Amino acid sequence: QLDLLWTRKQNVMYNLFDWPTQKHSKLIILAIANTMDLPERIMMNRVASRLVCPSTLLFRIWDCSMIVQRCVALPLVCLLILAKLFPQLFGNVQVAALSGDARRCLDICRRATEICELARQKRTPEIVRMAHVTEAIDEMFSSPYVNAIRNASLHEQIFLKAILAEFRRAGVEEATVQQIYHHHMALCRMEGLQSPTVSEIMAICSRLGACRLLLVEASSKYLHTRVRLNLGQDDVMYALREE
Repeated sequence: QLDLLWTRKQNVMYNLFDWPTQKHSKLIILAIANTMDLPERIMMNRVASRLVCPSTLLFRIWDCSMIVQRCVALPLVCLLILAKLFPQLFGNVQVAALSGDARRCLDICRRATEICELARQKRTPEIVRMAHVTEAIDEMFSSPYVNAIRNASLHEQIFLKAILAEFRRAGVEEATVQQIYHHHMALCRMEGLQSPTVSEIMAICSRLGACRLLLVEASSKYLHTRVRLNLGQDDVMYALREE
């Protein structure tokens, strides 16, 4: 996943795309990225120049009905299909609306099956029901990190929303505090809240870093400090949507 190989000097990307250009090289690079225009948006010229005859194939994000379609096609998951189970599960913001990631959906189905199997060993046989799916969802998203987000202050939660907004805008899972601050102020205006000062935003970032919700660059550059999430974006969105 090319987004995750991004560095400030882009040395990793440069070396990767330089290998196929070497004499007698038989290497072909197939790269996947979350950003449709990644070469134009974030690649330096020296890196983009290494792309030999690049061709791009766009994959549309899976919506609720597409995820259900794929799951129904799998024999194991066919056992889970009840008349009301899938509309309740995938029509809910807990899964499909988060990212369209079918892997998370299949993980939930697999865990729901395991929970049902354990219950079957203790009492009379039964099929997978919505209660098993709900238990699987709660189990998957109930982590110390999710609980920490739910117990965070209002501005700490807004800061996390601002991080997600910047990641979606840039297509890269790393940002500076300054970039996040712009989104934070915009969200505050939407909510009719007073925007925090620079020192307050740095304190918010430090607290989230101390909780290990964020990975904060050890730096004295203040607003230019780089920040990453220490958990998946799905988990952050799930915790914030619950709020």
